[in-house]
Amino acid sequence: MIQNQRTIKSEISLSGVGLHTGRKVTMTLKPAPVNHGYAFVRIDLEGQPIIPATVNYVVNTQRGTNLEKNGVVVNTSEHVLAAVYALEIDNILIEIDAPEPPIMDGSSQFFVEALEKVGIEEQDAPREEYIVKDIISYKDPESGSEIILMPSDEYQVTTMVDFGTKILGTQNASLDTLSDFKEEIAEARTFSFLHEIEMLLDNDLIKGGDLNNAIVYVDKDISETTTEKLKKIFNKESISVKPNGILDNLTLRWANEAARHKLLDVVGDLALVGTRFRGKIIANKPGHMVNTLFAKKLAKIIKTENRNKVPQFDLNEPPLMDIHKIMSILPHRPPFLLIDRILELTDSKVVGMKNVTMNEDFFVGHFPGAPVMPGVLQVEAMAQCGGILVLSTVPDPENYLTYFMKMDNVKFKQKVLPGDTLIFSCELITPIRRGICHMQAYAYSNNKLVAEAQLMAQIAKKN
Repeated sequence: MIQNQRTIKSEISLSGVGLHTGRKVTMTLKPAPVNHGYAFVRIDLEGQPIIPATVNYVVNTQRGTNLEKNGVVVNTSEHVLAAVYALEIDNILIEIDAPEPPIMDGSSQFFVEALEKVGIEEQDAPREEYIVKDIISYKDPESGSEIILMPSDEYQVTTMVDFGTKILGTQNASLDTLSDFKEEIAEARTFSFLHEIEMLLDNDLIKGGDLNNAIVYVDKDISETTTEKLKKIFNKESISVKPNGILDNLTLRWANEAARHKLLDVVGDLALVGTRFRGKIIANKPGHMVNTLFAKKLAKIIKTENRNKVPQFDLNEPPLMDIHKIMSILPHRPPFLLIDRILELTDSKVVGMKNVTMNEDFFVGHFPGAPVMPGVLQVEAMAQCGGILVLSTVPDPENYLTYFMKMDNVKFKQKVLPGDTLIFSCELITPIRRGICHMQAYAYSNNKLVAEAQLMAQIAKKN
């Protein structure tokens, strides 16, 4: 069953401090339009730059999953993204006035509560969901960490952690359905080992933590010097170790809270894939590095499959637009009108068709002994198809012309020969603004991808 995209009904703000910077930060969660996805906005910087929350912008995974675009960073993105993904929100804008979201209590529960407080609403556009059909895996040869994704009727996660320490031991956690995230996973807090805390303190890298937002497992004796540093950074008069091996002033919410938090991180990191997916994740010794490397692999697989996914239409059915309707919109005329039918048209996508016949004018001179449709004309045909999309946004398309502005990433995969039927699929990359259309275009024939390109064009009124 196809579901529609979702966003939140209104904006809501939370304030706190960043775990690693210690800086005060206000984060505002805002509704976003369809096909927007997840993105952060640094409102504290000039121009309020936007950093898309996709795996393409992951720059490092030290002490969290950190994003960067054009020198602008967002650190520790995973906890808020886990909440957004688990509540099945597709489009959201996350404004922050510092380099990282507030750590709150080290879990996702405050973010879940905030999102539920403002409410979630359905949008008028179908959601894209990748259905896992084959096992996909990634293993880090050095650490042995491994993530496996296999087919399942719904999104599920199982994590297994083993840090080789007596104090933590081996732990497992499972999420059987996303609807259980709030009760079973969201409250699981981040954790560290004492030796890691010492390193962070020595390098002045943990400033926003206290004993209420990070579980500290004591895996070694605490020296007097470390005790004094901990008392100062956590603003405590005394520091002691509880019988279960964690620093005091904090009670575990579950015996396997560490494994549950690792599961939370997996959900947040894999939200960076950029497409919702349905399958079961088994993560053995997960961490931000292996999570995001797997996310990159999955995103690439999804992109490749989508690119090669030929639109299916019954060509015996009447088209949405025939050649006469097309000529009432496009200014092109034979022999330079290169599309015959429009099969689908929405606010963001158009699908068109061309029958390539032997009597095409270009075959007279383009390898007449072995006729092949010129690649530049395939691009022109895709652009004309996109022209229908952009011209459909004005009430009088007959008074406009379309002009190329730019083409990128043009690739030709297969020859197009006389007798082929070309199917063109063009979809907006960004919303149409000021008559400028930026789209991803594909051309298919014989159930294969034959060409692709990113095209930008602008419509202008005739003189």
